Amino acid sequence: QVQLVESGGGVVQPGGSLRLSCAASGIIASAYKMGWYRQAPGKQRELVASITSSSWTNYADSVRGRFTISRENAKNTVYLKMNSLKPEDTAVYYCNAVRSSDGYWGQGTQVTVSS
Repeated sequence: QVQLVESGGGVVQPGGSLRLSCAASGIIASAYKMGWYRQAPGKQRELVASITSSSWTNYADSVRGRFTISRENAKNTVYLKMNSLKPEDTAVYYCNAVRSSDGYWGQGTQVTVSS
């Protein structure tokens, strides 16, 4: 069975930092395009950042320069380092894995940026 388990969410003040983790099991994360998505109340789910098997990265314009996606193959884990957090970053953050034949979602972790 495949599981993507997110952790690291919480409450942080504007300007603060968090690191989210996505621990994969049942798949090899490096064989998939891995992504972080977020969904705020009343809004569509949006792509935040992604990393390919060859370690190409992509970022939403709203987070480029503040967030960094990475993969640690030995731990089969993908990270999202979030710096300079803003209230508009508040959302549930979801881990995603996709390739041509299958795809998976994690359960999500809440990030709240508030003074």
